[in-house]
Amino acid sequence: MTSAFILALNVLTKPLSEANAQASQQGALQAALEANRALLLERLQSDSSFEEVQRLREEVKLSAEWFCSDTEDPTWSFVQECLLLLLALVHHMTMELERFQLAPPQSAARLQTAEMAPPLPPDVLSVSQQKTLSTALQFVVSLGLCPFLAPGVGVPLGHRSAFGAVVEKLICQEALPPARRRLLTTTNVLLQLAELSTLATLVFTRHLGDMMAALSQLGHEPQKEGERWLRGDECQACQVALKGLLEKVYQPIVIKELLILQGGPKQVARLGSSSTSGGRAGLRSAPGWLRRLCGQLLSERLMQPHGVQAVVRAVLEGGTGGESDWRKCDAVARILVACPQQSTSADAYFRLICPQVLDLLHFKDNLTAQQFQRVATRAALTLVHERPTFTQQYLLAPLLAPLQRCCTACSESSNGQVVVEEAELTRCLEDTYKIWVVGNSPSPALLAALEEVLPVIFTLFCFTKQNVSHLRDLCQEILLWFLGKSEASAALLALRQLSGLQATKSDVAEGFCFTPGSDGGARLSCRDGCSDEDDELYEKLSGEHRRLECLMHLLAELKDSDLPGDFFLDLLKELTSWATAGEEEVKDEEEADVSSMTLLEVEQQMLSHAERQGQRLALLQVLAVMVESLQHSQLLRKTTQVVDFMATLLERACVGLDTVLEPHVGNPVESQTLSMGMGLVATILSTPQVSSEDYALMSKLLPPLDSLSQLHPDGVIQELAANLRAVIATRGAYRPENLAAPAASCSRNPKTSTNGSTMQINEVKESRTPVRTSSPHPASSAGAKNSNHNPESPTKPLSDWLLEACDPNVPTRAFALRTLTQMVQLKDPETVQAKEKVLMLFLENLEHEDSFVYLSAIQGLAALADSYPDRILDRLLRDFQHGPSLPSSNKERSLETRLKMGEVLMRASRAMGELAPHLGQPLVGVFLQGTRDPDAVVRASCLSNLGELCQKLDYALGPLTQELSSCLTALIKTEREAEVRRAAVHVIALLLRGLSDKTTEVLGDVLLGLYRALKWVIRSDPDEVAVTHAQLALEELDDVMRRFLFPEQKLEKKIRVVS
Repeated sequence: MTSAFILALNVLTKPLSEANAQASQQGALQAALEANRALLLERLQSDSSFEEVQRLREEVKLSAEWFCSDTEDPTWSFVQECLLLLLALVHHMTMELERFQLAPPQSAARLQTAEMAPPLPPDVLSVSQQKTLSTALQFVVSLGLCPFLAPGVGVPLGHRSAFGAVVEKLICQEALPPARRRLLTTTNVLLQLAELSTLATLVFTRHLGDMMAALSQLGHEPQKEGERWLRGDECQACQVALKGLLEKVYQPIVIKELLILQGGPKQVARLGSSSTSGGRAGLRSAPGWLRRLCGQLLSERLMQPHGVQAVVRAVLEGGTGGESDWRKCDAVARILVACPQQSTSADAYFRLICPQVLDLLHFKDNLTAQQFQRVATRAALTLVHERPTFTQQYLLAPLLAPLQRCCTACSESSNGQVVVEEAELTRCLEDTYKIWVVGNSPSPALLAALEEVLPVIFTLFCFTKQNVSHLRDLCQEILLWFLGKSEASAALLALRQLSGLQATKSDVAEGFCFTPGSDGGARLSCRDGCSDEDDELYEKLSGEHRRLECLMHLLAELKDSDLPGDFFLDLLKELTSWATAGEEEVKDEEEADVSSMTLLEVEQQMLSHAERQGQRLALLQVLAVMVESLQHSQLLRKTTQVVDFMATLLERACVGLDTVLEPHVGNPVESQTLSMGMGLVATILSTPQVSSEDYALMSKLLPPLDSLSQLHPDGVIQELAANLRAVIATRGAYRPENLAAPAASCSRNPKTSTNGSTMQINEVKESRTPVRTSSPHPASSAGAKNSNHNPESPTKPLSDWLLEACDPNVPTRAFALRTLTQMVQLKDPETVQAKEKVLMLFLENLEHEDSFVYLSAIQGLAALADSYPDRILDRLLRDFQHGPSLPSSNKERSLETRLKMGEVLMRASRAMGELAPHLGQPLVGVFLQGTRDPDAVVRASCLSNLGELCQKLDYALGPLTQELSSCLTALIKTEREAEVRRAAVHVIALLLRGLSDKTTEVLGDVLLGLYRALKWVIRSDPDEVAVTHAQLALEELDDVMRRFLFPEQKLEKKIRVVS
């Protein structure tokens, strides 16, 4: 029977098939409404299929107090018929639904099977039926609701479409019943329709804004005493209905409709303008009572749970991420910051809003997350700027709480459990990155809040540098943002704390450390105790060194910042002050009478002295790491920094000059460093582009230069200091002729002036630490380079170089070996005749313990093998197979010597080039035999060399493919050592990479076996590195086969001239 009601509505709302062409739109519409109403009444009386419709219509009509049979407005008569039919349909569907719920159809229950769908309830409507109902509802709202709204309430019909303007003219406002009663009738009927879920969807999806406008006007519009159209209970019922409607509907839609209902700003009429001009009419501003009501309702929506999200969705849903969305985000942020009047207090409001702002940062959908993060970031930054107290308490403190707990963790309360979970720490860092780095609005409150947890973030960054973690980039960006946005003093203080030069209270609590998480993050847990004191000391020292390396990595990333240079100069100034204080301490210790002191005082004095020494050593370590890790162009990138560096260097040289009485007494390294620094200043002053600003900057060098010119024991330095002081003081008016000579002499020194900072640090390290002669360091080769030896043009005879190659001094021996290598490469005649002696010398030095020596010997043997492969390679291969053959060889170190020989053979293989097919055959046999060596390291070395050699053999590899494939396949499947399996898989990858397009020709017979071996590694090998190598090899094979199956198409155009 539902179809009969829908058919009746269709008769009432269908357009006329014939219309008078001469009639106006208004007349044609009125005629159509009257004709359809008359046709419906006739069909209800005559058509038997409409008996149930007629019966329910009459029942509704009798119970409807609002029905007016003598109205003179044809549009209201039409609306009344629509309302009667809709109410009759609701009564019918309600009864059918109750009957269906009490007793479902027996036929349906009897025929029901497991795979059949359940029967549909009677309130389900088809698409065509929903379309008919939507048309009827549109007529009801357009003719019975919108025309009776007060000016400024809702969107007028005339602004919606041209048809709406026609409808507005058709309505007769003076006819009975009054306009307010009509509005109340239509609204109440629509509310009754909305009680049925099927019809509620149709009503609210299209006409929610009109319903809210009608209820707002009926319930809240002020009424004059003489024009009371509604009773008090009716107004109260409308208020209750409006409140229930707003709570029932999806909140973002409600907020959007409330914003539209609130209207635009007040329109100010301009002189000479007309509101009825032919231009487009603007939207009317809402009356004051409606604006206040909408503001109150919006505030209530905002202060509900998840209210912030509803407001953001209402404003931003459907955005594309363009410029308009940025403006919307700023507008929403300003709305969230403004405390509404309905709130009991600002504290309560922000305590409710700030957690919801943080929740906006945690959405996963890309577009939604991007827009929500914009709003959250802008809101947080605006809150920090306007409400710093509430922001710190309710926004920043909860956001940084996981990092704060890392500082305040207690080992007794944790009981060995995880203190901060991985997900919690990851979310905290992501939120911090979004607010601080993406927001990029440095303020004192934000910088202060981040500074409290900066050591924890740095500790976490150092942890992520040890392994693979997705938190590394987040920590690095946060640290770089703070160092780049903070003031210079705060940034330098933070660097001192991070480097360990100054204590901090906000680092990770003692007894706790970060451990890897299951999802690539980190978590804070109790540190496992270390029973061995040596291991504990090693862990502490390695941790400190690792922190310095990470700090240098951060400073290296600050490419366009002066902070690294300022930090470097600050440390040098502190070092200079300590030098002065050190002399005073020595005097105090000499004057102190230990015999008159108590044991406690002596112990305190020793502890304070040890503490000061520890601080100085830490400072020296930081300076040394800075010089080794950072480029001089980054440490001294401005003229002011160069001048400050020179001032620090000169002040450092002035310390203790009054105690040096004899000439040439003192540290020669200090004198050399000082002369180089002064030569740098002389070079700068010798350039013609020195400006007055540069002279003003260099004026701070005058006092130390004056002291050096009078007190320094070296006469050359005294003269140079006097000349520099005269040039700077006279602003270049006085310039001696030999001013640039010291600079030129310094530039001829192997360590040029650009490495002045390195020399300064070396001078500091050597002057403050005792020199160890028992175990010389490879870095001491500088002494050899400073001698008269010149490897590019050796002036000594070969015999002298051979003798120096046996010198016990490591730098001298290594330098001689490198000189002999160059002589071999240059085909020196004397060296060619004595190549056997040179070979024996290289073989002896190959067994040396110092890496500087045996690496030079490896380089020399590779050069000999490249120059004389026929005679040298055989000897090298024998030593590699059977160990060193020299009488003086240490048999216990035979394995190390064989591995070094393997390095020689690998370098020789790389140098063979096109001769590899001719010279490489013996090497392949030796390397294949070495894969069966008892030692796993030798097997891996042979496979590595084999891979390097096979890349260059090309077609010469053909006869060896079967043997090579069998060897590699057997090692992959049977070898126990993971390193050997990795090397075997890597050989296949190198083989495919070297052969490239020749793979199918050379390895055609064994390619399938190699492919199956690689697939076996991926499926079965437990070693992740071997699996990675196999994947890379398969990628190489995939590229080869793609080029083989789908060769590149070359399009060529040929032009032929026909005679």
